[in-house]
Amino acid sequence: MLKHRLFFGSLMTALFTAVVLFDGWLDGGLTRSKADDASTQGTLLCILIVLFIVAAQLELSKLARAKNLKLFTGVSIVGSVLLGTFWYWVRFVSVPPAICLSLVLVFVLAGVFLHQYLRYGVTDVLGNCSVNCFSILYLGLLSSFVLAIRINGGLWPVLMFVFVVKCADIGAYAIGSLFGKHPFCPQISPGKTWEGMAGAAAAAIPVAIAFDASCDIMNGWLAVVFGLIFAFIGQLGDLVESMIKRDAERKDSANRVPGFGGILDIIDSPLVAAPFAYLYFMLFANS
Repeated sequence: MLKHRLFFGSLMTALFTAVVLFDGWLDGGLTRSKADDASTQGTLLCILIVLFIVAAQLELSKLARAKNLKLFTGVSIVGSVLLGTFWYWVRFVSVPPAICLSLVLVFVLAGVFLHQYLRYGVTDVLGNCSVNCFSILYLGLLSSFVLAIRINGGLWPVLMFVFVVKCADIGAYAIGSLFGKHPFCPQISPGKTWEGMAGAAAAAIPVAIAFDASCDIMNGWLAVVFGLIFAFIGQLGDLVESMIKRDAERKDSANRVPGFGGILDIIDSPLVAAPFAYLYFMLFANS
């Protein structure tokens, strides 16, 4: 299991890096602090996020069915894609971003209730509508901040964020599997231990320092703090998905990727960490 996780984790990280770097090459941001063509900035990453959202929504629908809840995949996919790509398409409309976001949320909510009425009437309204709204916010709104980091922060901050969080995942899994004895949240995930958390920090901090040293993203001590904080927040993101799986009585969201499970099992940590990372970069990154 550990060797599968290390192999496929490294492979997916390499593929993600290649996509982001090629994305930066297309807009000119690979060799400059700002993109030459802002209209194309983040295009490939936007497409990748859409693919992740679609796959994750399908997995989440299976978890919902285990609790006798109905996820309206058409509505939830459209709603979460609109939110997930918000920072990309809002640049091409003349309406202020806050109004655009408000309108999207209103229409998504209306779509959820309309679908519920047309398909199921007044049966399980609270449960069905709640799980759909949750899925749209969880996968759509949270993932939008990954694109926000790319567009407003630049190429290297988004790579730093993803590498720190995913390396923390690998460090937590490796150290926790080998030396873990003291669980820190046994009710949700008995396999997560304080030793694993220490492994997450030990893996994340050097990665953050390396990115800062090579890309001058923020002051050195802030990079250390970034690594420490997001090693912890990333593990909390993993616990969020573990709560969902435990409630649905499933070990993994799917069996698509050996050593990981499903797409949800891969993106759970960056999803929850992304809004906090965006805020951190906006506050502390070098301009």
